[in-house]
Amino acid sequence: MKLLKTSFFTALSTLTKIASGFVVGKIIAIYVGPNGIALLGQLQNFITISQHLSCGAITAGVVKYTSEYKNDVAQLSRMHTCALFICIVSSIISAIVILLFNRPLSEFLLKTPDYSSIFVIFSFTLIFFALNSILISILNGFKEVKKYVAIHIASSLTGLALTAGLVVFMGVYGALLSCVLTQSLVFFVTLSFTVKSSWFNINNFMAGLNTKYFKKLGKYSLMAIISAILAPVAQIIVRNHIAENLSMDTAGHWQGVWKICDLYLMVITSSLAVYYLPRLSEIKVNYELKKEILNGYKIITPIIITLALLIYLLKDFIILILFSKEFLPMAELFKFQLIGSIFKILAWLLSFVMVAKAMMKRFIITEIIFSITFILLNMYFVKKFGAIGATQAYAANYFMYFIIMFFLFRNILFLRGTRHAAE
Repeated sequence: MKLLKTSFFTALSTLTKIASGFVVGKIIAIYVGPNGIALLGQLQNFITISQHLSCGAITAGVVKYTSEYKNDVAQLSRMHTCALFICIVSSIISAIVILLFNRPLSEFLLKTPDYSSIFVIFSFTLIFFALNSILISILNGFKEVKKYVAIHIASSLTGLALTAGLVVFMGVYGALLSCVLTQSLVFFVTLSFTVKSSWFNINNFMAGLNTKYFKKLGKYSLMAIISAILAPVAQIIVRNHIAENLSMDTAGHWQGVWKICDLYLMVITSSLAVYYLPRLSEIKVNYELKKEILNGYKIITPIIITLALLIYLLKDFIILILFSKEFLPMAELFKFQLIGSIFKILAWLLSFVMVAKAMMKRFIITEIIFSITFILLNMYFVKKFGAIGATQAYAANYFMYFIIMFFLFRNILFLRGTRHAAE
């Protein structure tokens, strides 16, 4: 399926998710304010880390090898069996750790032990997210885009209904609770769709364990764990730094801008996740890889720049629609956050090659370096320029990341001929 066609289908689910996110954001802004938004951001970052660890961080590997082995039933079955085993064991271990440390986690992340029960509930629902991630990854690997899109639309609407109800009736606690309960409902939505797929057979997940597939998935696990931990941890550190040096409300404003940019980036990243990873995994020749990357830039670059300009021009209107007057101070934060988002996507078009081709060392080194620079740049810029410094640091960090990605893949981008094998 071509990128443009995939983008159309994924755009449907993305727009549904954005629309539901807008409604949820508005409700949360009204009922919990900037302080609640900041707390929600802290919990969401922790959930992101936990969810990746709970499935062994192998989802990218499952997508790649499902796409690669889709015509080899025996290998596919053995790989899926290993993936399910890793998922169950990892989710149980993660759940036990969260359950044992529920109070310290509440105190560190949410600044009070009053929300420790949120982490207790989260520990019991974690396995549902892990199982959901595996099923979604298999669908992606088989390129069942329409079914993939339908699941995400249904999940967004389910999450919207649950979150809205809990926030209205339970305030901040309800907002936090919705984050850890939604995943349980989403799993059953996904299951109802996947049982109708031709590949879904319980015997395909009981082929026996094989160290060969543990090693293959292990490469992706290590890459994903590094990525899953570093990015949210960096955000938590930056958010705490803003709260401690400026105010919790300012941290909430920064979180609001981050959330808006995340929502509009979903239009692009959803297409990359659904189309690019399995497509790049299939390519065996570097010249074809170059054509795919350049085609991506031709399509994605004008879209991302146009969206960024629209959001910047309409920022005041967007703030009032999505949040409230309390959030108007965040208008000054948009410019550099949007610039950073453009460079982020331009860099990601290249960094996806590292994931697709299991370039583990290169991926881990760049992830570590740019997570550290993101934190350090924030500390410097926030101290020197205040809240806007956080977005300036974001823009500077992703500009440098894009330059490094361009340098690392320059041989492919300027390649001539058709005989070079992909890495």
